[in-house]
Amino acid sequence: MIHIVFEQSNVEALKKAIGLDETLQGDIIEIRDDFAVGPLTAIYETEGYQQRRDWWKMVLEFSPDADQLDIVDDALTVYQLLKRLDAETDEQVWIWMGQNAHDVCSYYWLMSQLKEYQGRIQVLYLNNLPFINEKGSLFYPTSLSEIQPKEFLKAKKLARPITLSEFEVDPDEWKKLCDENALIRFLEGGKKLVGKELDYYDRDILTIVNFGPQKLLKLLSTALHKMKVKTGDAFLAWRIREMILEGKLEMVGEWSKNWKDITIKLPGGTGEMIEIAETE
Repeated sequence: MIHIVFEQSNVEALKKAIGLDETLQGDIIEIRDDFAVGPLTAIYETEGYQQRRDWWKMVLEFSPDADQLDIVDDALTVYQLLKRLDAETDEQVWIWMGQNAHDVCSYYWLMSQLKEYQGRIQVLYLNNLPFINEKGSLFYPTSLSEIQPKEFLKAKKLARPITLSEFEVDPDEWKKLCDENALIRFLEGGKKLVGKELDYYDRDILTIVNFGPQKLLKLLSTALHKMKVKTGDAFLAWRIREMILEGKLEMVGEWSKNWKDITIKLPGGTGEMIEIAETE
């Protein structure tokens, strides 16, 4: 059995679950790109792949993850997966995804390359399903990492083969999104994705920025905590950089040195540091 997930936090969550249930034993493969943001034109071609890498290089510039770009090669990961499926004809693949644009976009990107293996590819989509949290209350997770390890034992019952019909329809839906090439994709429900403008997340940032300077790291943490629709911290930091260039925000510090030394405020604000209170 081969498990596929789409974020490092999901890898760790699934490892803990496997430790509780030997029937889940298998290798875990992570698809690392976040296909919910960035260009998708000709995504399976060399030119499109390079365009996407160049975009990520721009976004990740000055971020703590800037050096990670060169070790991310999802195309090679899939190539190795296909070779293994050809060599081990009894091998099964389980694709795990939560109800979020990151996972659903990655699912579309991946499954569009797996039609030849129909019948051996299972999907577990935790779509509008209740689970029990650490406090014993029901909740609806949007990410696999939110689920307690023991709850994965319930989740595994959701595994089902991707149907031949889905292998016909879903790649067409993905192709439409790639052709549209919006730089942000939003999950409306089920597997329905729609494109959004590049400034879609700007309002989430602006709602917590004050006239007094705030530490960038604290600002990012608060934004990600409060946002109903999540994205990555590097993408948000890049949008902050763009808003500074547009005159919508002001900063003190140098991007080339360190995120932790940067403060952000609204134009015309004071120099007095503002502490952001995180609320549930």
